[in-house]
Amino acid sequence: MKLKLKIWRQKSPKDKGQFKTYLLEDVSPEMSFLEMLDALNERLITTGEDYPVAFEHDCREGICGCCSLYINGQPHGSSSKTTTCELHMREFKDNSTIVIEPFRAKAFPIMRDLIVDRNAFDKIMQAGGFISVDAGSAQDSNSILVKKERSDEAFNSATCIGCGACVAACKNASAMLFVSAKVSQYALLEQGRVEAKERVEAMVAKMDELGFGNCTNTYACEAECPKGISATNIARLNREFITAKIS
Repeated sequence: MKLKLKIWRQKSPKDKGQFKTYLLEDVSPEMSFLEMLDALNERLITTGEDYPVAFEHDCREGICGCCSLYINGQPHGSSSKTTTCELHMREFKDNSTIVIEPFRAKAFPIMRDLIVDRNAFDKIMQAGGFISVDAGSAQDSNSILVKKERSDEAFNSATCIGCGACVAACKNASAMLFVSAKVSQYALLEQGRVEAKERVEAMVAKMDELGFGNCTNTYACEAECPKGISATNIARLNREFITAKIS
């Protein structure tokens, strides 16, 4: 395959940045998207044509949430429930143009090229995304009966990998889907109810403090989430927050 890559290049957070075009030949359809970028970087290093394109990755198995890229205007590309590292070049046509850029959000400042600082999510989790009470050992915890429907919902919410696609997809750069998933994974279980009020208030306050926008229910976050996190979590977050404020 032959491809034209239009890639956002930005050397530092203070640099203005711009798109640069690279032509890449002999791309195997079986390559993953990140392997294709590896091949480009190998060429750039070998030829001295340019400095390597900086992009973030870790597991390359759709688990870590690092590979957060806009691909042709969509977070992680056009394939449903797929992270960038799980995307393969067979999804693209020969001689096509691919526009690659970092996520755009005030709370996710660009550090270099395709890497953004997503520490804002870590700060939200540090504010309340945990259980500090003694939940007991595994045996004690299992003695607390939880309906299967609720445990399944909690598990589905916990599959959020914090990649930031929901923020990138939202016209307001809202983090409501992420925060609601992290609130839900605890709110649905008895172990998490003890600190439910403090948790939701602290996490929402930190989300607002960090500059994320408000939710306007366009469902773009759910549509672009690589793990299929449901927007019904946002309704649960709102109920939890209102209950905490009036109690």
